[in-house]
Amino acid sequence: MAYTSIIFKNPHTGAMKEAPVGYSWTSLFFGFFPALFRGDWKWAVIQLIIHLCTFGLSAFVFSFIYNKLYIQDLIGAGFKAQSIASGDMNFASAKIGMQIPMLETA
Repeated sequence: MAYTSIIFKNPHTGAMKEAPVGYSWTSLFFGFFPALFRGDWKWAVIQLIIHLCTFGLSAFVFSFIYNKLYIQDLIGAGFKAQSIASGDMNFASAKIGMQIPMLETA
């Protein structure tokens, strides 16, 4: 189960996204649909192609890595963490394996 959720905000566009941290049960049970519903077209297409090639067995692998991939793509697109649902941001950063940029508060 996901450890917690991080609320990301793009400081340039104002767009907000919620990203779970940890294991993705939704990716395990629903395959590429969580990526599709999040608007993550790149990983939705990649997962669909790989699921078709492996007859759905790749869902097991993606359930361990998809949330981390989604967060990395959000950070790469310029999103910064605004808040965390529960827990500590440093612990969430350690689970992801990278520093999560935070929004500067005025």
